[in-house]
Amino acid sequence: MQKVKVGVVCLTRTTYDYKTAQEIYNKAMEDLKKIPDVKWVFEEQAVIEIEDAENAAQKMLKNNVDGLVIISGTFHLGHLALIFNKYIKKPILLWAFDELPYDGGKIRLNSVCGLNLNASNLYKAGNDHYTCTIGGSIDKTWLAALRVKAAMENARIGLVGYRAHGFFNVGTDDLDVYRKTGILIDHFEISDMFSQPVDDSEVKKEREEILRLFNCKELTDRQIENVARLCVSAAKFMRKYQLTAAAIRCWPEYAANYGVSPCATMSILQSRGMILGCEGDIEGTLSMLAARAMGAETPFLADLSQVDLKEDFALMWHCGVAPLNLWDGKCERTLDTYFAGGKGVTAGFVMKSGHVNMMRIDTARGKTRMFIAAGEAVDMEKQLCGTYAKVKFEQHITEVLDKVVYTGLAHHVTMVYGEYRDIMRAFAKMMDYEIIE
Repeated sequence: MQKVKVGVVCLTRTTYDYKTAQEIYNKAMEDLKKIPDVKWVFEEQAVIEIEDAENAAQKMLKNNVDGLVIISGTFHLGHLALIFNKYIKKPILLWAFDELPYDGGKIRLNSVCGLNLNASNLYKAGNDHYTCTIGGSIDKTWLAALRVKAAMENARIGLVGYRAHGFFNVGTDDLDVYRKTGILIDHFEISDMFSQPVDDSEVKKEREEILRLFNCKELTDRQIENVARLCVSAAKFMRKYQLTAAAIRCWPEYAANYGVSPCATMSILQSRGMILGCEGDIEGTLSMLAARAMGAETPFLADLSQVDLKEDFALMWHCGVAPLNLWDGKCERTLDTYFAGGKGVTAGFVMKSGHVNMMRIDTARGKTRMFIAAGEAVDMEKQLCGTYAKVKFEQHITEVLDKVVYTGLAHHVTMVYGEYRDIMRAFAKMMDYEIIE
């Protein structure tokens, strides 16, 4: 799980029941400490005066927090949240406590009104990236989205080669990616990936594993050797350059210059936790990285392929790169050579059934969007080469297709097993991405 550092402050005013608010805040801090993989930076005493806010903001700034939680313990001065916003250019969660039972006097906390004050001030000051929550516990969806943002900011992404030939729609502006995510994209030659020095013993071990996992009857001994060697070399390449993920120009030069395409290798390495995007698709690879940070085990970069409008399904297919741990457990797993003049060498299997989410980060006309969809992967027989799942979407496939084609989304989406849409929406809001759903 991605680790994050989160600042927490509680704002109060002495004209309300600020002492009880401090007690509630003390308990909240103890509860927050139980959440794993978060380093909390607490301002333990409530912030009441402008000077208190200035000092606390400097503390958060010095600690370089990934996000800031501003609790309205009671109603408070409007200056306070704006002071934090001035110094901490990070996502903000506005949190209000539930109102206390009345005791015959005036309202005791007026915490929600304090949240309303902060939200209004932030919005009118140009901050659209705050989130609001009310109750006795932190908004864990916001916290999960913050983990995704932190994963992006700390990632090191490699582009191996360039985008695939003619795939203009998956090209990116490196500095635009940097401006929006903090990621600097490192560029490599294709040969950098397949030419790392490897030991014969490592290749032999990998070859034995490949023969155990796949039916390789279509492959020559040389092709099996090349897949095994590339598994070892590519893994060393990722470690050598400390890459979190890589987008690979997997055709046409790869097979011509190395002897096989990298598809089968990508299937194997992704099942071991690596994030490898097809066809030089940087934003598709970033989508996979984001999905992993949300908790998805092994994302799959897929084409919205065979679409059956009458039967209302789509085949989420790609040419043999799905992580092999997504296999349905029934069909025969094969390595096939159906393209690139017999040098394709792709994995072939049907993916498992289950609930799936689709997501893609995609930039067009200067604006970054996030496509979100959901459906069910259903059982099917193995009928063609490549890796694929038959998916029935929650919306009719015509609606899904219209959203994709009439917003100009690129033809790759990240597919994951499980339900992550709340986190996707929260992350999109945090990043100021337009949501296409």
